Amino acid sequence: MADGGGSGEAAAARASPAPVPGLNPTLGWRERLRAGLAGTRASVWLVAGLGLLYALRIPLRLCENLAAVTVFLNSLTPKFYVALTGTSSLISGLIFVFEWWYFHKHGTSFIEQVSVSHLQPLMGGTESSISEPGSPSRNRESETSRQNLSECKVWRNPLNLFRGAEYRRYTWVTGKEPLTYYDMNLSAQDHQTFFTCDTDFLRPSDTVMQKAWRERNPPARIKAAYQALELNNDCATAYVLLAEEEATTIVDAEKLFKQALKAGETIYRQSQQCQHQSPQHEAQLRRDTNVLVYIKRRLAMCARKLGRIREAVKIMRDLMKEFPPLTMLNIHENLLESLLELQAYADVQAVLAKYDDISLPKSAAICYTAALLKTRTVSEKFSPETASRRGLSTAEINAVEAIHRAVEFNPHVPKYLLEMKSLILPPEHILKRGDSEAIAYAFFHLQHWKRIEGALNLLQCTWEGTFHHVSVYPKKELPLFIHFTAGFCSSTAMIAILTHQFPEIMGFFAKAVLGLWRPQPWASSGFEENTQDLKSEDLGLSSG
Repeated sequence: MADGGGSGEAAAARASPAPVPGLNPTLGWRERLRAGLAGTRASVWLVAGLGLLYALRIPLRLCENLAAVTVFLNSLTPKFYVALTGTSSLISGLIFVFEWWYFHKHGTSFIEQVSVSHLQPLMGGTESSISEPGSPSRNRESETSRQNLSECKVWRNPLNLFRGAEYRRYTWVTGKEPLTYYDMNLSAQDHQTFFTCDTDFLRPSDTVMQKAWRERNPPARIKAAYQALELNNDCATAYVLLAEEEATTIVDAEKLFKQALKAGETIYRQSQQCQHQSPQHEAQLRRDTNVLVYIKRRLAMCARKLGRIREAVKIMRDLMKEFPPLTMLNIHENLLESLLELQAYADVQAVLAKYDDISLPKSAAICYTAALLKTRTVSEKFSPETASRRGLSTAEINAVEAIHRAVEFNPHVPKYLLEMKSLILPPEHILKRGDSEAIAYAFFHLQHWKRIEGALNLLQCTWEGTFHHVSVYPKKELPLFIHFTAGFCSSTAMIAILTHQFPEIMGFFAKAVLGLWRPQPWASSGFEENTQDLKSEDLGLSSG
């Protein structure tokens, strides 16, 4: 999953008209025909299968086989139904227990995950064609991806910490892992998206790194990175992995990122020269661009953590100018935090003027930074008693409205800024408008609120006076298959019990459902003997 957020996504959506479901008016007749055929593919296969079955009904002797099945079902005894429903209940119960355990451990359904990974490609859910750069189809795909990104819920934390130099220090002290398996799995998907491509097999070092990003064990990933460097000393992604996971200090991480930058720039220039030779070279250029942007961004974060804030700001500004399409990486949030540390509030306002647009994807960093700037102009002299006597001034009204807007976007942040809840290490991925985003924001921005005198006081007065109940952290809904297996297990278990206790009634019901029941004495059908055997043997009742 790629880093969430971005401003270019909604800007493109704003400039284009609203799409009509099922039809894109900008498509030509060939594209519309192809899209229509793709949408009716499942229906065509269904009709073709039914037609083939009808044509082969005589060679396959379907009528005779159906009659034989009818005779077989008509001769089934209650014991069979008890065994069938009991076995179904047991198997579905085991599946239910496994799904419940897997969901609570990994945060997703195992059946859904397997279905999406293996069945969706077979159902035509992925596109394998590569469009030419600048073509209308390519532009439409980019616009669609931007709209999809703006609708995502889970986003990559733009200020995520370094695993080796920061998260591991927590593990050394507490002996506990600061990141969940689900969070690390999302990061692994991000790494594979950004740092791999279809042409990795052309370079042995990239092939090794492709396996390294999929490896779950950190020592195995680090070992693979060293193997890639033995094959190619200029493997930029290998230096990236070592800087993220093996370096124990920010200084060591910065040294490795500088080596990665040197190698990444060389590879990037080579890819630029070959980008028009084939679609594979274009994919390779996109990958090398992602690697270079990632390295420069992390170098800026290293400079910020080591106190070289102006250097960090310069790197971020140059990065945003050089690669404007990659604003989905939310580099502007890193820039906002660094500018706040410099107390360059005019520059912060300039950045907000560009990214704090009603049509763009919001974040707690944008909303609360805008509130902080408006609060800064009135917080020093603000007093609730004085405001209640004389009323609020225009500037105070603007500040209060900005706080309202921020709290409406994410109501969890004030409790962390006011230190009513304890802070923990921020995760690598956040849920927009959720508690994880509030933790990530407060972890880095609490110091900026404390630096402005009276800002937290105004936040507390506004928050307590208006928002009495903070929304509950949204719980992940149980997957469909957990509800399905639970219902199937319960229903089959109930049918098994009813069949065991009331075999005659359930026998009538089974024949009625199958459409095979005919009014006849039970003694003539042989069902009464089986019923009496079941009663006498299984229930201990006399047959007389």
